Amino acid sequence: MTRPEQPPSEPGQVPGAGSQQQPGSGPEPGGDPSEPPRRSGLRNPERAVRSLGAGTLAIEALVLLLAIQPIRVVGGDLSGTAIGVVVALAVAAVVLAGMMRRSWAWHAGTVLQGLLILAGLLHWSLFVLGVIFALVWGYALHVRRVILG
Repeated sequence: MTRPEQPPSEPGQVPGAGSQQQPGSGPEPGGDPSEPPRRSGLRNPERAVRSLGAGTLAIEALVLLLAIQPIRVVGGDLSGTAIGVVVALAVAAVVLAGMMRRSWAWHAGTVLQGLLILAGLLHWSLFVLGVIFALVWGYALHVRRVILG
């Protein structure tokens, strides 16, 4: 048995689509009508954004720690001070990844990217890593701005 088709309520509209609510277009059914509509379809956008920032910093810390030996072998002269700076930056990234619930952690993450670029004065490969992770961090900030407004 076939269903009778309903005429579209507006030109170009799919039949039966007028009664469906688009995601993010208004308050959820049964929700508080005074609550503003969510900008994204995420259940908890703040948590998603925090996870993005924490994941970015955790990956940065891992890459920094794993980069020490190849830099020493291939790049040659990596002093004890430079290794200490890389380890300190990796520890700072891990600590910040755990503190992403705090609003200042995003600003501190931005400062961390700048410090990694400055570490490029110790070895050129640290500068390259700093630029790459600064671009990734910039994208994470962009996603945060788009999702949270």
